[in-house]
Amino acid sequence: MRRSTLRTAVAVVTAGLTLTACGSDDGGSGGGSGGGTDAATATSVEDFGGMEALVEAAQAEGELNVIALPPDWANYGEMLETFSEKYGIEINSASPDGSSQDELNAVTSQRGQDRAPDVLDLGLSFARQAQAQDLLAPYKVQTWDEIPDDQKDPEGHWYNDYGGYLSIGCNATIVGECPTTMVQLADPRYKGQVALNGNPTQAQAAFAGVWAAALANGGSLDDIGPGIDFFVDLKESGNFNPVESTPATVLSGETPISLDWDYVNAAQTDEMEAAGSTWEVHVPSDGLIGGYYCQAISKFAPHPAAARLWQEFLYSDEGQNIWLKGGARPVRLPSMEEAGTADTAALGALPPVEGTAEFPTEEQESAAKQVVTDRWNAEMSG
Repeated sequence: MRRSTLRTAVAVVTAGLTLTACGSDDGGSGGGSGGGTDAATATSVEDFGGMEALVEAAQAEGELNVIALPPDWANYGEMLETFSEKYGIEINSASPDGSSQDELNAVTSQRGQDRAPDVLDLGLSFARQAQAQDLLAPYKVQTWDEIPDDQKDPEGHWYNDYGGYLSIGCNATIVGECPTTMVQLADPRYKGQVALNGNPTQAQAAFAGVWAAALANGGSLDDIGPGIDFFVDLKESGNFNPVESTPATVLSGETPISLDWDYVNAAQTDEMEAAGSTWEVHVPSDGLIGGYYCQAISKFAPHPAAARLWQEFLYSDEGQNIWLKGGARPVRLPSMEEAGTADTAALGALPPVEGTAEFPTEEQESAAKQVVTDRWNAEMSG
């Protein structure tokens, strides 16, 4: 599974309607721009003299270095191919199954090299870490105002891009009546069937599963403890399945109920159908948790203009709809729905969600991680 570290923003809610929810040591290769501004210091397209000048500068560089972007994750394959063909820029993709920490390590270890990453796809905690280490270049895309304030750094060092909700994937052929809420997972009928996609001290979706359980059982953004209690009870009752859920275990039926992001679970529907099983995906209404991945530009990008053009593409209607086609929820989706620019077919294929997401503070997220780190292995082992 991609990126086994705790890496994304976590959003939680209990009611509502919908989600509104490395180059040279001097900071890059110093590519020029139509506006006379060094590409490595440009903070908006206006610094280039407009979009046409940015495209020209990026095409002059001719390449873009990306890292940790698996083509089968959230439709990244189409995203990379479309950008490359649209602008005639060659994409060099390194370590497609790498982690956020691998990305940051590459920024520092490859600084000053032509192969260093230009752009980064990071979990929130890692984006904040990168900003604190002064590894990121601030840049605000043209659609900046349509990214909610609580989902971006105000100076533009990082901003959320795509994500989804913790969901309950269920093999109805095996399970029969599938659970649709977190509380229902405790029903004795699901004995030995409820699995996470990993250890919540390491895997973000598993961590989100614990937080969802907390919300469904009297917890809050400030109290993830009830979620751990819930899974301890599931283990003691025999409902918890300790096997790490993966596409292979889902397909084989070894983990018939899998807690994972909705776009990961939904992506398995066709393959399950081909294998003769009915696969259902439900976003639980009693513990709604969402997670986003952030985008950022390396301060030391060897292709600084191409890096900024990549950001513009990702946050354009075209780029956001590519995420949507992959089952992920783009950060600009509410604005695009209002403007009528969202892909209606892709939108209609998303699992239904009730609720409006609120994001925890950095302090709340850090505190929750510490509680899980302190308690999970000790109480769930054996």
